[in-house]
Amino acid sequence: MAVPVLPRILPCGDAALTVEFGADIDPAVSHRVLALDSAIVASGHPALRETVPTYRSLLVYYDPVIAGFDVLSALIVELTRDLPGTIAAGRHWRLPVVYGGEHGIDLADVAQRAGMSEAEVVRRHTASRYRVYMLGFLPGFSYLGGLDPSLSTPRRDDPRLVTPSGTISIGGIQAGIQCLEGPSGWHLLGRTPVRTYHPSRAPMFLIAPGDEVTFFAIPPADWSALDAAAAEGDPVAEIITL
Repeated sequence: MAVPVLPRILPCGDAALTVEFGADIDPAVSHRVLALDSAIVASGHPALRETVPTYRSLLVYYDPVIAGFDVLSALIVELTRDLPGTIAAGRHWRLPVVYGGEHGIDLADVAQRAGMSEAEVVRRHTASRYRVYMLGFLPGFSYLGGLDPSLSTPRRDDPRLVTPSGTISIGGIQAGIQCLEGPSGWHLLGRTPVRTYHPSRAPMFLIAPGDEVTFFAIPPADWSALDAAAAEGDPVAEIITL
């Protein structure tokens, strides 16, 4: 049996550490990150305060009064030696999107750059099945891997200070779901009425790392009703349990 490659563990100040598993956007790396995340939570160590999974690493916050970097590093090394070969599959979400026009003001530019029609960009964007690698930047912002390489587009040279809530965007080889209004240097293909973050809804965060997402196009005429329902707490997303 192959000996697992141990991660690199680095201090982040005096109350956090990061566990690095690789340098690439890779499902196998993401699997190890999420498996360690689950193992740390299950360990119930009293010093642990919060874990934050990313594409390639896991940030661990702890109480240094209870235990320090060396103690927790040793615990993490032991947990890493015994990570499961598989973890429970996440959920599969299907999200409605209005593409182009006022809802996706960069669709035409992305299509021109890729040398294809807007309809073809939408077809390829909706044909992919995306993995949710991490949440961050803004509450509910979902970073997705799995973008069709033909749609890869460098980030904007002049980021916008404000982009709409619900924006479905691409930046480089990444795709994203932006729940709240905020700045962005990514390209806006469309908008979804789905609130991936809703502070008065249970669950507050709809989508989690390890889940999968596909998109389907809806006409602009459907936007208002779905947006109103989502504002009231209806997920307005289809879920396929894996």
